[in-house]
Amino acid sequence: MVDLDSEVPPLPPRYRFRDLLLGDQGWQNDDRVQVEFYVNENSFKERLKLFFIKNQRSSLRIRLFNFSLKLLSCMLYIVRVLLDQPAEGLVWTNILWVKRSLPLWGLQVTVALISLLETILLSYLSYKGNIWEQILRIPFILEIINTVPFIITIFWPPLRNLFVPVFLNCWLAKHALENMINDLHRAIQRTQSAMFNQVLILISTLLCLIFTCICGIQHLERAGNRLSLFDSLYFCIVTFSTVGFGDVTPQIWPSKLLVVIMICVALVVLPIQFEQLAYLWMERQKSGGNYSRHRAQTEKHVVLCVSSLKIDLLMDFLNEFYAHPRLQDYYVVILCPTEMDVQVRRVLQIPMWSQRVIYLQGSALKDQDLLRAKMDDAEACFILSSRCEVDRTAADHQTILRAWAVKDFAPNCPLYVQILKPENKFHVKFADHVVCEEEFKYAMLALNCICPATSTLITLLVHTSRGQEGQQSPEQWQKMYGRCSGNEVYHIKMDESIFFAEYEGKSFTYASFHAHKKFGVCLTGVRREDNKNILLNPGPRYIMNSTDTCFYIHITKEENSAFKQQEQLGNRQTYKSTYHGPSRLPVHSIIASMGTVAIDLQDTSCQSSSGPTLTLPSECRKEGRRPSIGPVLEVADTAAIQPCDLLCDQSEDETNPSDDECCDGKEYAKGYPPNSPYIGSSPTFCHLLQEKVHFCCLRLDKGCQHNYYEDAKAYGFKNKIIIVAAETAGNGLYNFIVPLRAYYRPKRELNPIILLLDNPPDMHFLDAICWFPMVYYMVGCIDNLDDLLKCGVTFAANMVVVDKESTMSAEEDYMADAKTIVNVQTLFRLFSSLSIITELTHPANMRFMQFRAKDCYSLALSKLEKRERERGSNLAFMFRLPFAAGRVFSISMLDTLLYQSFVKDYMISITRLLLGLDTTPGSGFLCSMKITEDDLWIRTYGRLYQKLCSSTGDIPIGIYRTESQKLTTSESQISISVEEWEDTRETKEQALNRNNHRNSTSSDQNEHPLLRRKSMQWARRLSRKVPRHSNKTAERISQQRMTLCRRSERQELAELVKNRMKHLGLSTAGYDEMNDQQNTLSYILINPSPDTRLELSDVVYLIRPDPLSYVPASASSRKSSFCNAAGQDSKDETQL
Repeated sequence: MVDLDSEVPPLPPRYRFRDLLLGDQGWQNDDRVQVEFYVNENSFKERLKLFFIKNQRSSLRIRLFNFSLKLLSCMLYIVRVLLDQPAEGLVWTNILWVKRSLPLWGLQVTVALISLLETILLSYLSYKGNIWEQILRIPFILEIINTVPFIITIFWPPLRNLFVPVFLNCWLAKHALENMINDLHRAIQRTQSAMFNQVLILISTLLCLIFTCICGIQHLERAGNRLSLFDSLYFCIVTFSTVGFGDVTPQIWPSKLLVVIMICVALVVLPIQFEQLAYLWMERQKSGGNYSRHRAQTEKHVVLCVSSLKIDLLMDFLNEFYAHPRLQDYYVVILCPTEMDVQVRRVLQIPMWSQRVIYLQGSALKDQDLLRAKMDDAEACFILSSRCEVDRTAADHQTILRAWAVKDFAPNCPLYVQILKPENKFHVKFADHVVCEEEFKYAMLALNCICPATSTLITLLVHTSRGQEGQQSPEQWQKMYGRCSGNEVYHIKMDESIFFAEYEGKSFTYASFHAHKKFGVCLTGVRREDNKNILLNPGPRYIMNSTDTCFYIHITKEENSAFKQQEQLGNRQTYKSTYHGPSRLPVHSIIASMGTVAIDLQDTSCQSSSGPTLTLPSECRKEGRRPSIGPVLEVADTAAIQPCDLLCDQSEDETNPSDDECCDGKEYAKGYPPNSPYIGSSPTFCHLLQEKVHFCCLRLDKGCQHNYYEDAKAYGFKNKIIIVAAETAGNGLYNFIVPLRAYYRPKRELNPIILLLDNPPDMHFLDAICWFPMVYYMVGCIDNLDDLLKCGVTFAANMVVVDKESTMSAEEDYMADAKTIVNVQTLFRLFSSLSIITELTHPANMRFMQFRAKDCYSLALSKLEKRERERGSNLAFMFRLPFAAGRVFSISMLDTLLYQSFVKDYMISITRLLLGLDTTPGSGFLCSMKITEDDLWIRTYGRLYQKLCSSTGDIPIGIYRTESQKLTTSESQISISVEEWEDTRETKEQALNRNNHRNSTSSDQNEHPLLRRKSMQWARRLSRKVPRHSNKTAERISQQRMTLCRRSERQELAELVKNRMKHLGLSTAGYDEMNDQQNTLSYILINPSPDTRLELSDVVYLIRPDPLSYVPASASSRKSSFCNAAGQDSKDETQL
């Protein structure tokens, strides 16, 4: 080892205090040399070059002075021409000699001397070793021609009247103008506009040509016709415009030769200039030019940054952005690195968009392009990811860099960022609003399994609509569905509201019920003034304050509503007089208006005390009296709403384990998941296992030393399973599991979750899901029948098919969904009773879901969609049956959520609360309840609203309704006449009863809807060809053949499935081969009117209060005690 002490120099022998103050002077005796840098710039030539050329501001002044000298010389030439009076007649000496006064000669000599000295100086400074290159330049030659003769006249006076073509200085002025414009752009630090320069060059070239021709012809004609400057100008304009009147013509051959030369020069120079101008114009159209600073300071604009701009993305953004009235004066600047495609160009040429949308081709990573878009003056910047990329992680990386670049360039510009992968979300946490696509997608698909059509509900809420879709349709369900789709989420301060101001000091449920009863608005959430968190249905114990911000669902916001006080007073008087006294009125006499509903509030003794159930009490049934609903109290009564009412299932689970747990030998507890697969996931209180499952036990199709099960049937699940078919186990799939294992889901209703993955998951993902009960995975594919049967597709409640990333590489964009659609169609044919929920890339492809080529009803819906799109609807696809029923979903539909956040900054927070992505203490959650026969005594949606508010504190927000498809009367009659021949056992009385049925359907038709449709089509074709009364035997034989083909196809598919099940050793008992749900349609009614009738099997969407807000602190701490114990062993693993 080297001795360090030996390398340290010793201290000097004398180091006095004076040396500390004055410093050591020993350096003066050292061999140190002071070095000066950049001494080459200290020379006289370099200083002149810095002043005349390098420095932008001084160079600009020199160019401006030179330009002024050239213009002055041209003006002096014009003055000399006007003062000149040549001799008359053909005198050739007039071409060489002119009359020039002494003062004019002195000015011209001075200007020429200054110009020559400046030219020589600039040539010397720009000299680079080749003197001939400097001398043979055209500007230098013109300078010599225009200045040297004047210098010679100083020494030789007889040459003072010699003609000098000073008018050629216009070309030198043009050259100086071009240099001056370049220096001007550099001096003020602006991006040079090639288009502006080219236009300037073209104009200056044209002016120089005309001025040269004018002066040349005028001077040459001094020897002949003696044209004035005006006559020469007139001749040049007429000649160059190809008019050629002929009244003014040159008389001598030199002037004629000059005209020929100038025309030839013009024919060569001007087309070149126009070609360059046209090329730059086309390039400008591609790049988009600039958004001027003046416009940015006087107008409002937003910037849209995308990797590639597709027509669907553009129209979704423009339609949603400009749907809000206060955004009509905004401009949209699109910043995209790719060239504008033909479809986008065609749309942006429409006058409605050409005046509002500006397309700039450039990159958000370049400050110059951000300056072109005036990002620092923008009201907002939307950064969208390219979801069509095969590598979504790379697309997120590009989005992150764009967000960083915009934040660095314009720190005060609000950012609205769309990210694809949840693990990349924390890189853009600084943005004002962030939407993670996979988080929302999987949470929405999960809620679709327990709350049907949640994806459709959320999609309709985040789209701007006036509720005018489907109002011209003859179908009643389309009118109701379209009208209710216009409901959106709005907000207002309580003290400024007419809807809610009168409920200050009242409970939240009281305000919600009475606002819905009076105005038809659904109060869903609230936010305190001193708190940023939004609370969805905080419950009956929440007392409204005047400073609260209320969030409600309505057709339009309160500021755009008009109130008719007289009609409301009349309705109230009618309400009081009608229901005065103990009389009982029949159901059909209920009086209802837009905001009022008559509800019987008497005989509250029959109120059920069983919590959230709505079943009619037994006492009321025995007495034969109509049941009554308790009133909604202004202030919650603690005795009326007990914790057991809202937590009956949870408290039961804590004390008595369920049968599943006893059989499995595993106990559940509530707590926060110990491990999260990515950074930034919101902690959610969930059902968890006491001990995590071994990774080998998570594999469904392979046994291990802990269990020997190899298929889903062997596990003996009590509830139906939920299957998720995905390509990879991405981190977003974690958000599918969490909402289905949330603490407010009853244990006895938890569905097993099976992940059908194309690729095996990694250990990090398995470590995150091993704490959740009844979660398994299996490596397989949905196009393999054996894999489907092993994972339990025959007794599955829902099959969720997630779009695959590998399909994004399709040559045609819309073909990215081809494989998914065909696989789902196969599932639909093999397992007709299976509820399939599919995610697609493009919303336009949802028309192929459960495709039936000869279905008249689907064709009619297709025509309806086209009509709605022609009317300008943003929700033209809403009437497609798979979307209305919630069986298909596209994540691109949620792009409007980010766009709406510019006007409604709370929409992302509310959506995350509804989907269970965020949990705020005291905030409710989304759930549903199904209307059974025992619940039909409530009759109307308004009475249901009161029943829920008075009993459980739930807030209903909509209805999911399922009904049978209705055909027209003529079609029903045709199908009946055909079925009489098909089924000879049916009597004429049954046929008449079926014909008079209000839905024009029968039980036999409901069982075989496709058979009925085939019969109807066959009858139509037959009725066109032959009379109805002829060839009855041939008709019957043909119909029986069609029926046989149809049944044989279904039997063939059923036999295929059963054979595969037998081959795999699976029982065929659970396979329902003939159940067909194609004759039903489902749709959503968001915030229907209070007088809407409830129907059997209606599913009501509820926002239920947080159960933990009713539990004492001691109880909640006791329930969450497992979280600390379970997460203790893995706490260190989750830390960064």
